[in-house]
Amino acid sequence: MRQPRGDDRGILDPARLRRELRFRRHLPTPALRPWVEHYWLVDWALTAPFVQQVVPHPAVNVVFRRDAGGPETAELAGVGRTLFTVTLTGTGTVSGIQFRPGGFRPFWRRPVAELTDRHVPLATGPAATPAAAAGSTVAPTPAAGPAVAPTRCEGTDDERRHALDAFLLAWAPQPDPGAAEAIALAETIRTDRSVLRVDDLARRHDLPVRRLQRLFLDHVGVGPKWVIRRYRLLEAIEQAATGLPDWAALAADLGYSDQAHLARDFAAVTGRTPTGYARSLR
Repeated sequence: MRQPRGDDRGILDPARLRRELRFRRHLPTPALRPWVEHYWLVDWALTAPFVQQVVPHPAVNVVFRRDAGGPETAELAGVGRTLFTVTLTGTGTVSGIQFRPGGFRPFWRRPVAELTDRHVPLATGPAATPAAAAGSTVAPTPAAGPAVAPTRCEGTDDERRHALDAFLLAWAPQPDPGAAEAIALAETIRTDRSVLRVDDLARRHDLPVRRLQRLFLDHVGVGPKWVIRRYRLLEAIEQAATGLPDWAALAADLGYSDQAHLARDFAAVTGRTPTGYARSLR
């Protein structure tokens, strides 16, 4: 049976996060696993503000958040291409859904690139429908979103998982051959370090490059080149968190032309050089 992903890829300073917050992952009901990577739950009780930064995966998330004394809020987060920063205070909970890259298209039923770098509020309540974010060009319709967001996503982990299952099953996702193809290709990029170029990926799978690019934009929300670079950068961030690797060798292994190129990409996304980040964790 597939287990939730156990790595910390994308979480900056993961040891600090696990010291300060209660973070865990769970699998959805089997009917949803072709499209959903996992649910992620976070609880906190803090005496001082806590700032967490995350380098996003090429994945759509739905996030339900409740701060002490406040109402539950819900939002749909498209693939984020920049560093995500959140500040938590007091007490609260988050119940999140991370879709597999390409896995949100059967729910959204529109080009997922519409959501890239966007956060779309979801209304909650017995007759709620998705509401477009202020200033967004996205205008969800009932066919492109759930009729109801769960009014409560709280309680035990099992109760929260069941609420998320019910929310997604009510969306009535439809099998989508294009989504299945995009999910498989994105998984190949994630797990096969030798995938370093779009034309090589297209050749391996006997696909025209332009069709591959259209498939990713429609189903993942970003192009295949971006997905390749992001997964390789996530690997570099994880390596930095576990020690001080040979950066020149790692750069070559991840397909960068040289160490300086890796350092530039790393700093552009995280705001820190690879060695500076690694040393900050020590």
